[in-house]
Formats: sequence, C-alpha cells, structure tokens
Amino acid sequence: MAAVDVLARLTPGMREVLEIQADLAARLARPGSDLEVLRANYAAEHRWWNEGGPRMARSTSAVVATPHGPVPVRVHHPEPVPGDPGPAGTVVYLHGGGFVLGDLDSYDRILRELAAAGGAVVVGVAYSLSPEAKVPQAVEEAAAVVRHLAAHPGDLGVPPGPVALAGDSAGASIALATALHLRAADGPRPSALLLWYGLYGLRDSASRRLLGGPWDGLAPEDLAFYTAAYTAGPDDLTGPAVDCLGADPDLLASLPPTYVAATDLDPLLDDSVALAGLLEHHGVPHRLHVLTGVLHGFLHCSRTLPEAREALAAGAAFLRAHRLPAHHPLENREAHRWISD
Repeated sequence: MAAVDVLARLTPGMREVLEIQADLAARLARPGSDLEVLRANYAAEHRWWNEGGPRMARSTSAVVATPHGPVPVRVHHPEPVPGDPGPAGTVVYLHGGGFVLGDLDSYDRILRELAAAGGAVVVGVAYSLSPEAKVPQAVEEAAAVVRHLAAHPGDLGVPPGPVALAGDSAGASIALATALHLRAADGPRPSALLLWYGLYGLRDSASRRLLGGPWDGLAPEDLAFYTAAYTAGPDDLTGPAVDCLGADPDLLASLPPTYVAATDLDPLLDDSVALAGLLEHHGVPHRLHVLTGVLHGFLHCSRTLPEAREALAAGAAFLRAHRLPAHHPLENREAHRWISD
C-alpha cells in the first residue's frame, strides 16, 4: 500500500494530529538520530500532548524494588465520582515507545485520562529502556510491581483488591508478557488486561507488509530497529516474553478479561487480530476494538483527537465492567464474556 493510500484514509482529527506533530518537530526537535537525541525529541513532542486533561485528587511518586533494582512509579488517584462505589481497583500501566523511548512524563496524560475514566488508581511504571536493558528485564520489573501492589497495597496508597495490567504499543507487549509470566510463576493473576495496539509475536503479517511508513514511524526498518534494541539475539524472538502468541495454551487460557484495541491503518493490526482469535479459542472474555482512520500511537493525542478519547473510554468501560476479585475462579469466565467489534 502506497503512502498516499494510508494518508487518504485518515480521519480529519488524525490529519490535524500530523500537522501538529510536524509543527512540533520543526520547533522542538534537535537534529541527529543518536539515542540521546531521539529520547529528547520524543519527550519534547509529548510534552505538548500531555498538557491539560483530568485533575487528580492526588499524585505521588515512589520506587519499587525489583530483581533489577529500584524502578520509579507514579501513582494517580482520581477525583471521586458521586454515586460511584469506589475505586475500580488498581491499574499498572506500561508506556509505549518501542521499548526504547518514553517515560512517565511522556505518558502522564494517558495515565490521568485512564484513572479518571476508569475510576481506578493508575500506577505508571518507568521500566528500564532498551537497548541498555534487554528482554525480559522490563517484564520482570513490571511483574515485581504487580507482586508488590498485590502484597503491600498500603505502601503506595493504592486500594486493596484487583490489580489490572495495561499498556500501549511496546507497553502492551510488556503488559501481556507480564500477565503470562505471572501465571507461569503462579503469581497474582491480573484482574483485567487493557492492551492498545501492541506487538505480540508475529514476525511477518499482511498488515506489516501493507502498512507502516514515515507517517507513523513503523516502517519495516523502524520495527527492525526496535526489535534489535529489545532483544539480545534471534532466540529471544521465539521466547515467551516476545512471542506471547506462542505461549503455552494453558497460560493463554488463564488470561483475565482482555480489551484489545487496534487501528485499521497500523502495521501491527494483525498482532491484535491474532491475539483476539486466540482469546476466542480459549474462551477468555475479551473485546477486539478496531478503530478506523487513525495511526499507530494515536492514544497519546487525546488533547485533540476524538478517537484517542474514544479508545481510552472504551478501555475504561471494559475495566469497570470487569470489576472482579483479583483471584476469581477461572470457571466463572463465561459469565463475564464480552466479545464485540
């Protein structure tokens, strides 16, 4: 598919996003392509998108001990809503950025939007970035945060009860891999998964061949760069922290209710479709939500983009609909089945 075909299918809001990003790049970006510059440019662009948004009742910062050392976290407590029964548990959020870019500041508005819409305490995790940290370090760090919250909720001021996992793009991959890792180690079972346009193990697909380019930063060479940064070698591509779709069927069947969001113009679309197919096969309650006319990475554009607000609201609604105990019996899955889109 040629670039003009993708650009012709964009929504007006997504076109506006590209214009804003081009202006930000012209005003804020520093020349160069080394890792330090890439991270600085990424932070500068996201700073504009993070302005405004919901106000929190309180926000705190802390660190959580992990096998790889202390990891910073940011905890957002939403304002109480009249008539609401109370916080819908806690959500551990893993940010996107190709495993290489991003931090808690870059994704702060997503964290606050999800906290406000979902009525949950949201804990953002500043997992170690690649290539300095290789797989499975980020997964093990995220798992350590979930274990800590499940065992010691009072330490970070989060409510006792269910802990969900969420993430976008690379963060969605880490979130899914973390859920599988916890189940394999007989750890706490996340109460839900909220996954926006992640990569889950496909190494080739129709969407990868037809979509992706300079307009979304996911041309084949970009995907190859991120993969090489995250992994230590070819064997990692088939390991459980990267190839989640190839996980043990019993582990896939043990996943909690899962919201899977994607877009029809994303080279990673087929990863989400394949994951939804496996969830369907194993009887895991889920929703596959495919938005149209927006590009990969659109979630951080909620300041102007209606589809970003729609996708965040849909994930929050899924979370609210599955306010289940953290260790609810697997045999009760069918009672909470939700398949759509």
